[in-house]
Amino acid sequence: MSSNVFRLNDARRGKRVFFTRAELNQLLSLYTRQVMRGEWRDYAIDQHDGAVLFSMFRRTQELPLFTVMKTPPGTSRHGDYTLLSGGQKIATGATLGDVMARLVKMIRYRQPRLEKSS
Repeated sequence: MSSNVFRLNDARRGKRVFFTRAELNQLLSLYTRQVMRGEWRDYAIDQHDGAVLFSMFRRTQELPLFTVMKTPPGTSRHGDYTLLSGGQKIATGATLGDVMARLVKMIRYRQPRLEKSS
């Protein structure tokens, strides 16, 4: 019987990135407003090697409408935060506020969805 010993640091290849409590408050505040408008119904927080993502969905089964991605400081020359929509880069910024301003501007011009009554 042989056993292999692995160091946990060796298993973690990329630098771990997290949203701060203040950043999560910003993201969840916007998410809550959109839920009240009937625009969004679900969100997800994903951890990848060297990035953390907050995705907003109209429906759980669909692709995300928007995703805010945070990478470690200094890894991108365009900024540490990226706003994605449909797999395309919409905005980048040095702070979460930079990309949130662009996101708010984008959703402000969309009319609230009215659900059809059955």
